[in-house]
Amino acid sequence: MHSDPNPMTSARYTKPSGAVRRAIQAALSSLALLSFSTAAWATNGYQLIGVGQCSMGMGGAVVAAPCDPMTAISNPAGMAWLPSQTAFSGEIFNPERNTNFGFGDVGSHTNVYAIPALGWSAPAFRPNLYFGGGIYGTSGLGVNYLQPNTPMGTIQAFSSIDFMQMAPAAAFKMDDKFSLGVALDVAAEQVSFDETFGGQGFNLTSPSWAYGIGATVGGMYKYNDKLTVGASYKSVMKFTNLFWQENNEFVPTGVSATGPVGITGGEGSYCAHLNYPQQVAFGAAIYPVPKWLISVEGQWLNWHSTMNQFKVFGPWNGVGDVALPLNWQNEWVANFGTQYDLNKTWQVRAGFTYGGNPIHTSDLQANLIMPAIVTTAVTFGATQKLPMRWSLTEALMHTFKNDVTDGTLFDMPIQPLKASMSENSIGIQIGYYF
Repeated sequence: MHSDPNPMTSARYTKPSGAVRRAIQAALSSLALLSFSTAAWATNGYQLIGVGQCSMGMGGAVVAAPCDPMTAISNPAGMAWLPSQTAFSGEIFNPERNTNFGFGDVGSHTNVYAIPALGWSAPAFRPNLYFGGGIYGTSGLGVNYLQPNTPMGTIQAFSSIDFMQMAPAAAFKMDDKFSLGVALDVAAEQVSFDETFGGQGFNLTSPSWAYGIGATVGGMYKYNDKLTVGASYKSVMKFTNLFWQENNEFVPTGVSATGPVGITGGEGSYCAHLNYPQQVAFGAAIYPVPKWLISVEGQWLNWHSTMNQFKVFGPWNGVGDVALPLNWQNEWVANFGTQYDLNKTWQVRAGFTYGGNPIHTSDLQANLIMPAIVTTAVTFGATQKLPMRWSLTEALMHTFKNDVTDGTLFDMPIQPLKASMSENSIGIQIGYYF
């Protein structure tokens, strides 16, 4: 038999005390409050490579290799192969972003973010039925640019998409080889934008919240001790409308994809709609020897269905809506992860991720405040068993810098447009096995 990815599975301990149970309940309550006030950032489009530090250390390749309850968000069927546990993850995310609107490089003024996650799983009612889920920071995007003294006046460019998800899940182990799982994806997103030149522009800066729902289904099959395969499908997450109460809107020449250019808008209510895309993941977990795991995974994210045009409806003069031509393309992502059991206490892991840039160079002008352009990441991580059924997991991530350059702003004879981005993160996760 290969080694269990959860090193505490075979241990025998007493039932946790009332104090421990109360501590776990307090952590859950605290995360629920934290989750809806914290920005989350991402690398595959605006989706994180992995949720939780085990997934991050594996480069996100966990659809066939579940290692903690947070991996249920990738494939809920994986809960059927986990011991009863809960885990809390905290991550510090540091994206470095620069742009050139045509008047010299400028950097983002906000570069440090916190990403929380909490997950749990346990059998319920019968030995082969498992319940779990969690609350996660899964996705996000944004910049905060300010460039004074340009020929167009002061340039202010701000964007914020914060995405938090709760996913109650169930898994059923059909036999000793096959499991199925399903999760109800309930999410909240906060969206705001600001791109103004000399005080005129597109200004929807007051944060607006929308709420959405979707589902994830998945399966896992253990061929033998050396090979497990897994797959999952996430449906489109349908969200309620976003609303802003604004005035004096102005969409400059070249920004609008529909209707006349140079559109102005009056005082009133503006609204938009931003769903989260469907996606598919499939992978294999291979054990060349019992202590060594190699996991490979492929993902497809349908960004074009949700990020092609961002339509804003409102009291525009002469038109009913303005469509910002983001024109994101669908993305394929390859994830690779490996894990090795050094001894009964330590596991070490590393990962590599490569994804296609969903933003074409020709669409850079419309995406200067949405620079989801990084493609390649490396990750490292480790887990240590601690006394009394506790565990500690750490992970590091680095995405390599990517530069995209194209054209000039609004066809003016100025410097070429540019977006540049790289990312680093460090996280720690505390787990407890029931």
